Amino acid sequence: MNQQLMKSFLILRRAVVLVLAGVLCCSCKSTAEVTEAKSFDGASPLEWAGRLAQSEMTHLGDTLAWSTNGHAKWDYTAGLFTLSLLKLNDAKSDPKYVSFTTNAIGSFVNEDGSIKGYKREEFQLDALNPGKTAQVLWKITGEERYRFAALRLRAQLDDQPRTESGGFWHKLKYTQQMWLDGSYMALPFLARIAVDSHEPQSTFNDIAHQFELFDEHTYDIKSGLNYHGWDSARKQSWANPDTGASSNFWGRAEGWYAMALVDTLDYFPKNNTNRASLVKLLQKTCNGIIRHQDAESGLWWQVMDKPEEKGNYKEATASAMFVYTLAKGYNLNYLNTPEFKIAALKGYQGIIHQLVKEEPKGKWNLTQCCQVAGLSTTNAAGHSRDGSFAYYISEPVVENDLKGLGPLILAGIEIQNIVDGKKQLHIDLNK
Repeated sequence: MNQQLMKSFLILRRAVVLVLAGVLCCSCKSTAEVTEAKSFDGASPLEWAGRLAQSEMTHLGDTLAWSTNGHAKWDYTAGLFTLSLLKLNDAKSDPKYVSFTTNAIGSFVNEDGSIKGYKREEFQLDALNPGKTAQVLWKITGEERYRFAALRLRAQLDDQPRTESGGFWHKLKYTQQMWLDGSYMALPFLARIAVDSHEPQSTFNDIAHQFELFDEHTYDIKSGLNYHGWDSARKQSWANPDTGASSNFWGRAEGWYAMALVDTLDYFPKNNTNRASLVKLLQKTCNGIIRHQDAESGLWWQVMDKPEEKGNYKEATASAMFVYTLAKGYNLNYLNTPEFKIAALKGYQGIIHQLVKEEPKGKWNLTQCCQVAGLSTTNAAGHSRDGSFAYYISEPVVENDLKGLGPLILAGIEIQNIVDGKKQLHIDLNK
């Protein structure tokens, strides 16, 4: 009897060990599948970037170009999308990307560098973002009008209203307010033009100071995330009366901030003592981002730390921004540990598999994009932009928002570099 019990026990123990081994092997295989993937839903990342770019260029046609009776504007979203096209042109040269961009952004730029529709007196940081595209077009075409336009935009920052601690206001009408969005609009642009124009180290010190202010006033140590905005006067209805920070962690705001950090480092001098601090800030930011990645889908939520809240959803634009930042940070060795690579690949797979939908005639749709969100005043539906959870989930959810397509194209370029085992492919302008 005892021998029979012992035999049964040994059989049972062996079965348990095999089951556990199987679970572990499946887990390992899952990680291996993510890290060793060469294609995503049947296409390489660069092929996906090309598909999405072509689909949206066909869809948009001439609608981003200036015309007397048209509705196109000198707009940060057009700047982001066209910049992604020029980066894609670097990765897989095709004249259609430059042609589309020249038609869209170039149509606003006059020979003297003046810009149709640009209103300097509004002091919008958003208006600086298309200046990044102008800078690249100058390098590609050699046309001085693009350089003049970029310098005109640079001059805005000389008189940009600032908080008492020196932070750029997001817009003139947003008194004493810094929004994470503005970090992306202004700081990589300023860093690049400072390199091109051989500006003194004080410009780069100012850029670092802007990031320091965001970190000081919006970072939440408990969650590892940043609040959307900061009111230095602590007067806005959305602002915490003690800290001035808004109350929630909106995904795209964190995405703007993360992209700002990784892109600014492309141009930040290696001999500036603030560079190491910016790298550490990028690492801290990305650690917070991967903490809040949805384990099952690889995506991120509209309000990042409230996945269980009713009405929250997995949002495309923020997810694309995070994948781009994580992948680029990994490729440039700012993010050296494997979890960043895995998070980037898993996030990219999640977007392609779950959020990109094929339509007839070669059209591709990026779904679940938050159309817009901000702080202060009211939105189009009359809801107060109070920074609450209820507000962020009330904004329209749309397809093919350029704030998602642009970062997803950029992410495809960086994920392709991971797949190909390439690092340090970016031009170091400080050499």
